[in-house]
Amino acid sequence: MFLSVFDMFKVGIGPSSSHTMGPMVAAARFLDLMRESPFEFAGLKGSLHGSLAFTGVGHATDRATILGLAGFVPDTYDNDKAEAALAAIAETHSVTPEGLPTLQFDPKADLTFDYDHNLPGHANGMILMATDAQGDVILRQVYYSVGGGFVLTEEELAEGKATNDGPPVPFPFHSAAEMLEMANASGKSIAQMKRENEIARGCADSFAKGTARLWEVMNNCIERGLKTDGILPGGLKVRRRAKGIHDALLAERGMNLNAPHTINDWMSVYAMAINEENAAGGQVVTAPTNGAAGTMPAVLRYYLDHVPGASESHIEDFLLTAAAIGGLVKYNASISGAEAGCQAEVGSASAMAAAGLCAVMGGTPEQVENAAEIALEHHLGMTCDPVAGLVQVPCIERNGLAAIKAVSAASLALRGDGKHFVPLDSVIETMRQTGHDMHEKYKETSLGGLAVNVPNC
Repeated sequence: MFLSVFDMFKVGIGPSSSHTMGPMVAAARFLDLMRESPFEFAGLKGSLHGSLAFTGVGHATDRATILGLAGFVPDTYDNDKAEAALAAIAETHSVTPEGLPTLQFDPKADLTFDYDHNLPGHANGMILMATDAQGDVILRQVYYSVGGGFVLTEEELAEGKATNDGPPVPFPFHSAAEMLEMANASGKSIAQMKRENEIARGCADSFAKGTARLWEVMNNCIERGLKTDGILPGGLKVRRRAKGIHDALLAERGMNLNAPHTINDWMSVYAMAINEENAAGGQVVTAPTNGAAGTMPAVLRYYLDHVPGASESHIEDFLLTAAAIGGLVKYNASISGAEAGCQAEVGSASAMAAAGLCAVMGGTPEQVENAAEIALEHHLGMTCDPVAGLVQVPCIERNGLAAIKAVSAASLALRGDGKHFVPLDSVIETMRQTGHDMHEKYKETSLGGLAVNVPNC
């Protein structure tokens, strides 16, 4: 099993990896399919199903799909160009993607939210269609956004999308148990094994540049969030709090006002800064998803700013270790809130962050596995119930608390010798089972939980 660091951590836009990035990626893939086709196309249509329909407006799913069909992709997204494109599409009722003719597309008429018909493969389903001059559908593809910006066609989902395409890797672990066995046999850390796997699939130089860019985007997102205040979009009138909290924390330095637990506020404010940026549609990195994008960078920033002896030279090891754990969760369970609730998003992020921190603080592979297990175990059963379908309440604060749990989990693991009662593999399987049994209304539909018990105004 191989999932790259750059699969787990993707540069994209908010507010949702499943509901914003995924549909934009699906639209881009559909344009590629059209470019390869011999047909002459004249128009486009689409429909959003399941969770993509129920929380699509709050997650900007329609906007992302429209922009994707116009040729935008998350990695190079430019907001000013996007706004201009949306205005032009609203006026002309057409898009002109590169390499294709002008295509008739009226978003109000040609992109529908289908609340009544779920697609069978996944809760996040969408259908994209291309029509001829008579308006008949001549090309159709079903896509599923399966979490973290990953997109599969219905055929790929049915067949089981291969994760081993490419040269063999030296450490192909499919479970935490296999990962520990390989670490013990090789004498290597989890990060070292993961790095060798990555280099086997690419270039060491480009890999180093890629991981450096990931942290640059994450850290820049924290900095923007710490400097920006105001009201978040979407109608709930949620105010940004990261800047105010950060300003207060800075003012308290050197005044002997800080209680020991104030360090929790630092962890929370880093996470909240990112998730406020995400809620505003800013540039973020999936870690492993947009809704959980703040947890892992917050723990890494905590390490760099607050842990004595911390070194930026360890950033890559942190990311590698976190990605290894995230890959195990995705491969054996899920990182999709629509599939398994928020335990799959924030819970996975907390486990990844705990593992990364434990590793850079000198933890053995056994201690790293224990840290991930502790963090994920104590997120089991967490529902995904965003108020008004927005990635704001409870999502923003939830990332801060997940960062605190991650640091606590790493600290507990480092206090032990790596031996513990519950294996990480068992917790991942429990999370998968819990997500399967969880009622659909608690899985990113905004039909249960806080979403129905908190006034939306």
